[in-house]
Amino acid sequence: MKNYFVMMVAASALLAGCAVMPETIVQTPLTARPQASNTIAPPANGAIFQNAAYRPMFEDRRARLIGDTITIIINEKSSAGKLAGSSASKTGSVAASAPNIFGLFSSVTGRLNASASNAIKYEDKGAVTSSNNFISTLTVTVIDVLSNGNLIVAGEKQVSLDKGSEFIRFSGVIDPSTVNSGNIVSSTQVADAKIEYRTNSTVDGAEVASMLARFFLSVLPL
Repeated sequence: MKNYFVMMVAASALLAGCAVMPETIVQTPLTARPQASNTIAPPANGAIFQNAAYRPMFEDRRARLIGDTITIIINEKSSAGKLAGSSASKTGSVAASAPNIFGLFSSVTGRLNASASNAIKYEDKGAVTSSNNFISTLTVTVIDVLSNGNLIVAGEKQVSLDKGSEFIRFSGVIDPSTVNSGNIVSSTQVADAKIEYRTNSTVDGAEVASMLARFFLSVLPL
């Protein structure tokens, strides 16, 4: 019995310390390395111009292969608002009187008249507003190239501070034509963008309930 009690206390302590952290929304690999080419170089034909080594003279070095890097300028702003209201009203009245039978007992029935009225009014209003602003810079890696030439990119940046670490994760699909000079593209031009900002500081940890706390909150009638 004593051992059972000790095991229960130990299990409760472990559950209280296990915080359920939210899962990441970026499900793709966060980096990729260039793959070694297995193609056999064509034999030299003695000419100065070689198609295999041709590069345009005025072409800038833009990301287009797996392992190339692109700098993402994150500038996300969003705001939303909702206003709702409803109202209703209802009134009613009723009156009743005792019948007068051939004028008999009129002195008595005249005192039995009754009337009643009621009124109900309901009004409800609500407003919700939300505003977010996220500005940062992150360099991501091309992890795949689609058949139409679009680039699938993903990356992560970690910054360690005094009270914890910050994690910025990004993934999406980039059209190479939107990449500016210096391999820079705005986050607003990235398709299927998933932008995530997390921290493991004490403030962020305090916002995540432990497994034991979630259990008691689920069974309490509050």
